[in-house]
Amino acid sequence: MIVRGKWPLALLGGASVLLVPWMAVLAVTLPGSTRVDNWPLAWIGLDVLLAAGCATTAVLGLRGDARARLTASATASVAVLDAWFDITTSGTGAPLTEALLCAVAEAGLAGACVMLALGRAQRAERAHRAQRHRGSACAPGAARQPVSVPTTRTGLIRITTRVTSGGSSRYS
Repeated sequence: MIVRGKWPLALLGGASVLLVPWMAVLAVTLPGSTRVDNWPLAWIGLDVLLAAGCATTAVLGLRGDARARLTASATASVAVLDAWFDITTSGTGAPLTEALLCAVAEAGLAGACVMLALGRAQRAERAHRAQRHRGSACAPGAARQPVSVPTTRTGLIRITTRVTSGGSSRYS
């Protein structure tokens, strides 16, 4: 049974299963080489996407915007794709050596992006756990102290929890 709200995950799981036979079809039917009319445009477009991801992540990160985690994740993916295509489309000898050197730089960039994306998430999770732990130290039925939760752009939001006589919590 699919729980409401989890349908995107079920869709992704289904897509992963359906991609396996599609990869087999491609492996059998694609030619070993082909002529590409817009080769420079494809490579420049990939590098523009990578540069835009780096710039957007930097700007959002410097502003303290949590969306920097999303752009860092996307930029890491683009860097890995760029390295993959550099290596798999290069010739032998010097072109392959150049592609491998570029792939090392792109792997470093992807690693930095992953660290940015996960590092902020891990810090937020630790802060959330610490706050939850502090809240559990209150005696049952005792009023809890107001908690300030940092957000982006708007400064601080004040969240106050009061415990009513029935034991349920009200939030204001």
